[in-house]
Amino acid sequence: MDAPDDSSHYFIDFTLAEIVDMENLYKELGDQSLHKDFCQTVASTFSCSVNRSGKSSITWKQVQSWFQGKLKQKNQVKFKAVPSPPLQIVDLSNPSFAVNATCGQRRKGWFSFALCKASDVSDLAFEAKSARDDAWYDVSSFRTYRVLRTGELEVRVRFSGFDNQHDEWVNVRTSVRERSIPVEPSECGKVNVGDLLLCFQETEDQALYCDAYVVNIKRGIHDHRRCNCVFLVRYDHDNTEEPLGLERICRRPDE
Repeated sequence: MDAPDDSSHYFIDFTLAEIVDMENLYKELGDQSLHKDFCQTVASTFSCSVNRSGKSSITWKQVQSWFQGKLKQKNQVKFKAVPSPPLQIVDLSNPSFAVNATCGQRRKGWFSFALCKASDVSDLAFEAKSARDDAWYDVSSFRTYRVLRTGELEVRVRFSGFDNQHDEWVNVRTSVRERSIPVEPSECGKVNVGDLLLCFQETEDQALYCDAYVVNIKRGIHDHRRCNCVFLVRYDHDNTEEPLGLERICRRPDE
């Protein structure tokens, strides 16, 4: 696995939501943001936030170090006549999400997922797609972020249950999304032909949660405790088809 980009080392202690705030503060105040009193105020605000529950507190020196890193970047760009780097810090002044993911729950013997949106980071959760096996996993945390020259935003993901050797850069647009939802017996009517599901695929070599589309549904008689419906799905990554019971499928959240 490749290591995080060196230029982003001072982002590690902060969530993306906090980085967004500091980006905006630096844009407004410039080198005035280096003052100790100001950094203490920012650190105290972050540490007292409900979004940092369960995480270590932020110190004023960490905040100051972040602003110093921004100032250093600015000076390098100003005085160093070299080609532009492949990565740059994105201006997320109006982000679609704020990264502060937590999880640790288990679902059907496999990984559950956690996603956090700017509107309500306490109730939602992220799942991220690994390039290694095209499967979706829990997001334990987002370590840092970067913007490619193409304008695509990527985040460095720590998968739940894995150490930093398995961290991956993933594309936010294609490989990070709101958590899929286990389907209760009373909710099977919400699943229809053509729907995208997250399905538990078992083979001789591995067992993973992968994307699949519903090809056909054989409805069965059941109650709110047990569902006998059979869902024929076609996996997106290999086009194989398999009939599954309700216990092996998760639906996408309602739009």
